[in-house]
Amino acid sequence: MKAVQVVGYGDVDQLQVVDIQKPTPKAGEVLIKVRACAINNTEIWMREGAYGTGEKSGWRPEGVHFPRIPGSDITGEVVEVGDEVDQTMIGRHVVLFPFTSSGPERKEHLSDDMSFIGSEYDGGYAEYVAWPADLCFDMPLDDFVESAVFSVSGLTAWHMNEQLHIRSGETIVVTGASGGVGSLNVQIAANVFGAKVFAIVGDLKNEQELKALGATEVFSYRSDTLADDIIAANGGPVDAVLDVVGDALFDMSLQVLKKGGKFCISGSAGGQTTHLDFRTLYLKHIAMYGSVLGTRHEFAEMLRSIAEGKLKPVIDRTFPLEEAREAQTYFKQSGKFGKIVLIPNI
Repeated sequence: MKAVQVVGYGDVDQLQVVDIQKPTPKAGEVLIKVRACAINNTEIWMREGAYGTGEKSGWRPEGVHFPRIPGSDITGEVVEVGDEVDQTMIGRHVVLFPFTSSGPERKEHLSDDMSFIGSEYDGGYAEYVAWPADLCFDMPLDDFVESAVFSVSGLTAWHMNEQLHIRSGETIVVTGASGGVGSLNVQIAANVFGAKVFAIVGDLKNEQELKALGATEVFSYRSDTLADDIIAANGGPVDAVLDVVGDALFDMSLQVLKKGGKFCISGSAGGQTTHLDFRTLYLKHIAMYGSVLGTRHEFAEMLRSIAEGKLKPVIDRTFPLEEAREAQTYFKQSGKFGKIVLIPNI
């Protein structure tokens, strides 16, 4: 089969198109013909060494072993089953839950042995992938590409919203709102939980598209008066912030939060370290949450909302699998709106 492997840490030249033997499903696994695989920051940061370049470079203490096929947002068709798997799975169109874990139900993401597809396991930058049958869910939409944009970004966004226990009528600020996680945070907060959403982006060219997704107001982070603009538009401080940017908007986030407000972060594309005056936290009674991925229950709830039309796919562009270097390069450019998706030519 054709696949794209990461052969080491570095730039996109570490992505190599190869021809290798397709995997054989083990007991409890199925073989999936990959129809689409969306790109995430996770596999780019893994390649670049942002998580480290030795131990703890992945999700497990032993680190990532190369070569590795990246890719975690996967949809496809089950074409073969391993032992202990019902033959009726063959032909099912599935979306993959992206990690294994021995953690208990609804706490799978907290287990020390959590292992991620595309990092600890070979992933979806390939024509075929093997994965546990019980981690394959029916696609929420008929289209493979549209269904592929939700897995990691959607699960991440859903769990962030769940962490904050968002209630109808609250005002939520969403940073990075034009990206994969951000655009889903807008939709989930507005269309599932009934919040008023203030979306933060760089360029206001997608203002109408974001409002169509559920945003009430759209602001540019380039504004010198951003915090004041948000407070004025809301008639006072906001209830919560869903952040994927990190340092670049951290001070602003704390400024706009009300006393007793909540801040949740999952990702730090705008800086992984920041300065924090603890007095801001305790004087404003701010609750802070770190968040990554989520649970199988949340994944199923998210898929149900997609099937009901509450969440819509936002796709910026697709690339052939062989153009993974170009796709990851494009992914890092500013001004995109939605997900980038790789499509194997099979």
